[in-house]
Amino acid sequence: MKIFSTKQIAEIDQYTIKNEPIADIDLMERASLQIVDWLIHRISNEKKLIFFAGPGNNGGDALAIARIMAEHDYSCELYLLSFGKELKGSPAINWQRLEQQGKVKLSTIESEDDIPDVSSDAVILDGLFGSGLSRVLDGLPVEIVKKINQSGSLVIAIDIPSGLFGEDNSENKLSNVLRANHTLTFQFPKLSFFFPEHDELLGDWEVLPIGLHPKAIDDFETLFQFLTSELIASKLVCRSKFSHKGTYGHALLIAGSYGKMGAAVLASKACLRSGVGLLTSHIPRTGYEIIQTTVPEAMCSIDASDLMFTEFPDLGQFSAVGVGPGLGLKSNSQRALRELLLAKPEKLVIDADGLNILSDKKEWLELLPENSILTPHPKEFERLAGESHDSWSRLQMQVQFSKKYKVIVVLKGAHTCITFPNGQVYFNTTGNPGMATAGSGDVLTGIVLGFLAQNYSPGDAALLAVFLHGLSGDIYAESNSAEAMTAGDIAEGMKNVFSRLQNK
Repeated sequence: MKIFSTKQIAEIDQYTIKNEPIADIDLMERASLQIVDWLIHRISNEKKLIFFAGPGNNGGDALAIARIMAEHDYSCELYLLSFGKELKGSPAINWQRLEQQGKVKLSTIESEDDIPDVSSDAVILDGLFGSGLSRVLDGLPVEIVKKINQSGSLVIAIDIPSGLFGEDNSENKLSNVLRANHTLTFQFPKLSFFFPEHDELLGDWEVLPIGLHPKAIDDFETLFQFLTSELIASKLVCRSKFSHKGTYGHALLIAGSYGKMGAAVLASKACLRSGVGLLTSHIPRTGYEIIQTTVPEAMCSIDASDLMFTEFPDLGQFSAVGVGPGLGLKSNSQRALRELLLAKPEKLVIDADGLNILSDKKEWLELLPENSILTPHPKEFERLAGESHDSWSRLQMQVQFSKKYKVIVVLKGAHTCITFPNGQVYFNTTGNPGMATAGSGDVLTGIVLGFLAQNYSPGDAALLAVFLHGLSGDIYAESNSAEAMTAGDIAEGMKNVFSRLQNK
């Protein structure tokens, strides 16, 4: 679940070499065998494999993979990018092994004229540059990358697409980066894998274990992690035989306005599906019959206004408060939100129009109770915190926002990013494009509120809600289709996620 920097990964490699102990060439062989196993199970030996290798360790991996694939009766050609210097270390050893084996056609690329034309029927394996790259590709390497990108071939990147940096690509030129159909990375995903603008460069990425030393993995500190089913399952509290509805909290959801009662319905249903004991939905008078009819399990608190949120009930009876879905931006609702913040609810989640009000009244951000959970989509976050031109810069802004206001920010997206006041960052690994649908965020708000009310810590409530929200969408897509998914399907699908996790 840890995401290390490329520098840390190199240090973990060296720790493994020293303390396993294992020779560098043997660790390279072990990593290469993982990719060989992946290739054999997916690529027919009727396909020609074309390897492009650089002079570093990434190229050394490509050399080793080419040799082993040739032993499995694959037709292999390898082109080594040469800068006029002799290979050293493990790459040199693997080149010698290839020469001795004599089964792989070997060539060097010293100028543009040496770059081969590749048939679209071939499979290209990219081992030009690894995650240790620290400068933008230019010159001959760029010409090779452009030729590969234009080939129409299936492209598989070894560890990382050549030209992509492991973390900060804000100054990189992404048009110079190789575009892979698959990226097979070693032991850990790189931080840059979780950023949307790199998706078309990475293709489908997969983490292959290579047996790096577990003590180093445990001991090395990192602020970045990604969510796994094992981690989330470990956070779920088992229900006691003698528990009752009071055991699982009483949530207050403030949502809905004239014409936007659907948001209140979706959030209410999702909150109940998350396991909360009691739910009161505070709604304008016009929404009373709607909630009573569509969500009979919820109790209603009726606002004095027919149309909007203008007040809230005594908070003493509630375990947690959620506010925002379908709220509207009327001045009366803005004043009521400020009064809610001044009341300092112990556990609070704010979404949608609640966030839009805060972005218009930024001075109110100082009123947020500590460990409040904010669940913006990218545009809402931009309105709250300011513009950014790439995901790395936005991540730094999100981390600083969480620290400054002592809040948990759930920035929604394909890999929803959750930042904590202490600087910790989590990326989600569930969910699919079918969840890009109206009301999906309202469902997430209800789930967060439900876990908060059940006395989970705000941090655990955010992590559980994000992962399970995505898992519900994944389960629906498995048996139906992503395209046909609605937010109601995600809320309803929460009935399946707990048994899926408990099997872990």
